[in-house]
Amino acid sequence: MPYQFTVSPDFGPTQLSGWHIFNTYLQKNLGENIHLEIYDSFQAQRDAIQQDNVDLIYANPYEASMLVREKGFLPVARPKGKSDEIVIAVNAESSIEAVEDLEEGCRISSTVDPDVWMISMILLESADLNVSNISRTKRDSYILVAKDLLRGEADAGFFLAEAYEGLSSMVKKQLRPLVSSQIQVVHHGLMVGPALADRRDELSELMIAMESEQKGKGVLEGLEISGWDEFKQEEAEFMIDLMSTLET
Repeated sequence: MPYQFTVSPDFGPTQLSGWHIFNTYLQKNLGENIHLEIYDSFQAQRDAIQQDNVDLIYANPYEASMLVREKGFLPVARPKGKSDEIVIAVNAESSIEAVEDLEEGCRISSTVDPDVWMISMILLESADLNVSNISRTKRDSYILVAKDLLRGEADAGFFLAEAYEGLSSMVKKQLRPLVSSQIQVVHHGLMVGPALADRRDELSELMIAMESEQKGKGVLEGLEISGWDEFKQEEAEFMIDLMSTLET
C-alpha cells in the first residue's frame, strides 16, 4: 500500500508537472512507494485528511492547525524565502484608489483558498466591510478572478501574491493592486503524518540538500522555489496561533 501525498489545491497550473517530478524524486531518495493524489478542491482534500487518507502534504497555513493538533502531523520543510501574502486588486481603469473607496455591496471575486480569503477580509475592515455587506463570487482559479475584474464583473479581486505575480504581463497591465499584505510569517509547508513520522528528520535533510544537488535543483525549478528551509515545530505552533488569532 503506497503512502499518500497531496498538495494544497492553490498551487499554480504551471507547477502540476513539477509536483509529479518531485514525487518521483521523493520515491527514489526515500526508497518508498508514494502516490501523488491531487484534489480539485479544499473541501475534498480536507475530507481526505479527516479520513486519514493523507500521509504527506504540502499544506497551506489554514490547514496547519487541523494537521498538527488533530491529526498528529509534523512540520518538515518550508519554501525558502516565500511567505503567503495576498494582493487585493482592481481593474486598472477603476475609480477605486484605496481599500477605503470600496463601499457596501461591492462585488468581490475570489477563489475558495481559505487563508487568502481570511487575510483579505481583514484588510477590508478599514472600509467597514465584512461578509454581511459584500457580494462574493467564488472562482476555481486566480485566472478566473482576474477575468472577472477585466470584464467589469467584480469591483475587487483577492489573490495569493504569488499567483498575482504569475499572471501574464498582458493581464497584469490591465489590473492595479490596491493593497498587499506583509505578514511574512505565514507560509505553506511540507508536513508528514504519523505513518511517516519516523522519516521526518531524514526527509527534512533531503529537502534542505536539494538546492546543492544537480537533480534536486532541476526539481526545485519545476516547483518554482529556490530551496527549502527546515520547518520547526515551534514555527508551526506560532503560525497556527497567529492564524487562529486572525480568524477571531
